[in-house]
Amino acid sequence: MEKYKCMVCGYEYDPAEGDLDHGVKPGTAFADVPEDWQCPICGVGKDQFEKL
Repeated sequence: MEKYKCMVCGYEYDPAEGDLDHGVKPGTAFADVPEDWQCPICGVGKDQFEKL
């Protein structure tokens, strides 16, 4: 699975780790992350992420 990077703050979403603090389980592909999910660092939406 591909990693995605927030273009605003540089946070990297790693599917292997997910984002448990915000309800995204490990193993969740970025495409399957809920549309209302926000960057846990700066709060922007998924549209501000770019595939690495």
